[in-house]
Order: sequence, then structure tokens, then C-alpha cells
Amino acid sequence: MAAAEAAGRWWRWRRGRLGREARASLAAFLLGASVAALPLALGSPPALLAAPGLRGRLALALHVAAVNAALLLLYPRPLYKIAIRAAFLGFAFGCGLLLSAGRSAWRHFGWYMCSLSLFHYSEYLVTAINNPRSLSLDSFLLNHSFEYNLAALSSWVEFTLEKLLLPEMKQITWLSTVGLLMVIFGDCLRKAAMLTAGSNFNHIVQNEKSDTHTLVTSGVYGWFRHPSYVGWFYWSIGTQVLLCNPICMVGYTLASWRFFRERVEEEEITLIHFFGEEYLEYKRKVPSGLPFIRGVKVEL
Repeated sequence: MAAAEAAGRWWRWRRGRLGREARASLAAFLLGASVAALPLALGSPPALLAAPGLRGRLALALHVAAVNAALLLLYPRPLYKIAIRAAFLGFAFGCGLLLSAGRSAWRHFGWYMCSLSLFHYSEYLVTAINNPRSLSLDSFLLNHSFEYNLAALSSWVEFTLEKLLLPEMKQITWLSTVGLLMVIFGDCLRKAAMLTAGSNFNHIVQNEKSDTHTLVTSGVYGWFRHPSYVGWFYWSIGTQVLLCNPICMVGYTLASWRFFRERVEEEEITLIHFFGEEYLEYKRKVPSGLPFIRGVKVEL
């Protein structure tokens, strides 16, 4: 009885933390992910997307149409913009689950779809919980940058071409499993950093210090100065290990390293300006967490 009451209090507290944007996005994500239940409704094999046939394609099209119609009826335009993006990510997650089922040649790509869609949706949801004042459609990170989208497209092209030309190369399960573990570790570390930082976390480097801005040095920030970047770095490389993409694995490693080296230096200039000697002392004690990246050099 006490446990049930505690669970009820936790749920009421959590519901209070979730604003209408977060609730709409969560409902839409789950609605989109319900595509994974189509095999049960059709009496088809779980690996529906591997060989959908006319019946399967029709079911997928009807599901998309029904979800979109439901969102249009349920939400006014501002919330609909949020919900349709969350539903799209949920649909991608559900399709990933379908591809992951059985022994399909696209099984590992299904793992990738689940990882990618969950990463982008959880960015929005955690921001909605932690720092709703900074929440926007950009919090999904779907339009992060042209370079980011180009990198994703390149990985899909490489996977498809190598799957057609060298199919056995995409069936190295132990390597894909290593990549999946890297993805899980990286995403969990990043979300732990976001939750630990609370309202101090923002997707955009801040140039002005707010009244509530504090230097966070506890939790995962006691391990690394930039745990969210460390998580994203290993997550991005892990996606290519998962896909067994040798070209993009090298490309992602070099591009991510260069991006985070510049980002860390830019952010640390701001942090030194905000916190002065307090941050310099923290910088001396705690590593950045990124290989061969020490951060901005300070002349003594």
C-alpha cells in the first residue's frame, strides 16, 4: 500500500513536471511507435518491413494517415508542429523494431533506426523536463546543421551500397553489438549530463550569464568537464560501428573530434568569463573527457 502511494506521488510529481508540449510529444511518439504492433493486427511475421508485400505497404500507409489525422484533430497548430515531429520519430522507432525482429538482412539497420530516433526524441523530452524556457522545435535537433544531415545521408548511402555489393560485410553481429553498446553508453551519458545540469543545460552556447546559471561539478560532471559532448562523440561513432560502415566510421570520428574541439574551446571561453577562477580550478582537476582535447589554453 505504501509503495502504491509512493508511486502515485511520483507520477503526480512527474506529471506536474511535464508541460503540455512534453505530454503532447510523448503521446505522439507512442502513437507513431504503435506501428510496431501492425504484425499482430495483420497476423504477419514480426519482420514485416523486410518483405512487406502489398498488404503490408497498405497497412503502413493507413497507419501514417490515421496518426496524422488523429494529431490534426487533437492538437492546435503550435502543438501539432511538435506532435508531428515526435510521431515521425516514434514511427521511425517502431519501424526500427520491426526491422530488428527475426533474422532480416536489415536487422542491424533496425537497431540504428531505434537508436537515432530515440536520441532525437529524448533530446526534446529531457529539455522539456529540465529547461522548458529554452524549449523549441529545434530541441529535437532534427535540423542541427547541413553538415549533420549530410553525414547522416552519407552513412545511409554507404550502408546501402556495401549491403548490395558486400552483403556479408553487414552481417558482423559482434561488431554491430559493440556499436550498439557504444550508442547506449553515449546516449545515457549525454542524458545524464542534461539531467544533472538541469536548467543550466542549453543546446546553444550562452553568451550572457543568467541569474540562475551555476557551475555544475557534481555527478557525471565530476568525471568529465563536458560529459554531454563525450556522450554525443561516442554515440555518433557508435552508430557507424553498429552499421559496419568503415568509411563513415573514420569520417565521423575525424569530423566529430574537430567539431567538439572547436565547441569546447568556444564554450570554455564563456565559462571562464562567467565563473573566473572557480572554473579554472575545476578545469585543472577534471579532464574534458574527449581524447586529445584539453580545452582553451589560459595564459598565466
